[in-house]
Amino acid sequence: MVKWRGREGSKNVEDRRGAAAAGLGGLAILIIRFVVSRWGIGGLVVLVGGFFALRSVGIDPLALLNGQPATGPAEVSAEDQAAFDYSTVVLAETEKVWGEIFAESGQQYSPPTLVIYSGQTQTACGFGSAAAGPFYCPGDQKVYLDTSFFNELSRRFGAAGDFAPAYVIAHEVGHHVQTITGVSDQVRQAQSRANQEEQNQLQVMMELQADCYAGIWANHADKYSGLLDEGDIEEGLEAATAIGDDTLQKNAGRRVTPESFTHGSSQQRVRWFTIGYQSGDVNQCDTFNSRGL
Repeated sequence: MVKWRGREGSKNVEDRRGAAAAGLGGLAILIIRFVVSRWGIGGLVVLVGGFFALRSVGIDPLALLNGQPATGPAEVSAEDQAAFDYSTVVLAETEKVWGEIFAESGQQYSPPTLVIYSGQTQTACGFGSAAAGPFYCPGDQKVYLDTSFFNELSRRFGAAGDFAPAYVIAHEVGHHVQTITGVSDQVRQAQSRANQEEQNQLQVMMELQADCYAGIWANHADKYSGLLDEGDIEEGLEAATAIGDDTLQKNAGRRVTPESFTHGSSQQRVRWFTIGYQSGDVNQCDTFNSRGL
């Protein structure tokens, strides 16, 4: 069991839980422009007055625009709060590890922001939904996470244990490392000149490198911070197996088509996480020049 309780969480966290329509800022701007063009400043005054009147009685007007019930902010359950706190601790631990790794080469690590939201939210990469699972957006250098995925990992993917979410968060932070080191840009440029199958292969290489980076974090968390317990790494390997492209295709009743993979097979994901974990060496994570994935 991950020993996260009592540890300090990261401050690079943006809490959007309960903000039912946090991603509707663009819509709000459009509404304001329309009101001003139609009724002038007087109309804007009425609109703002109505907004604050609704807020004063606990109603979120943006939630109304999103077609949601006119109630106050959703209450946060004890389970959800524990998931929130857990995620902030894992993020803090990734900051320590990558801070040390970057410092070894005389560089300063700039950590991502973790956005924890409910249901839907706006990102620099477009509209984000919990249905898509956790993801990293290079446009704003933020990791987006709906804590409902903790239960989803176990219920839908069969990835039990509390280390599985940590592995996923560390994987997304791995994408941030790729962004700030220029790897992501190089891959995107190569993909722009490639056919679909080649684009997918490059994406697989990038995802497997992020798995390797997650393994590197696990190595440090296990050996130096005392965060992990016996059995946690096995849980991480089970999670990597559960979300391999071939396993997902089989579970969906589809034919396994390696040319369509975008994240790698279960075997590949386990292999590269293990390489990172056993070596603890970033140089061992060069999936782009490896003889075999």
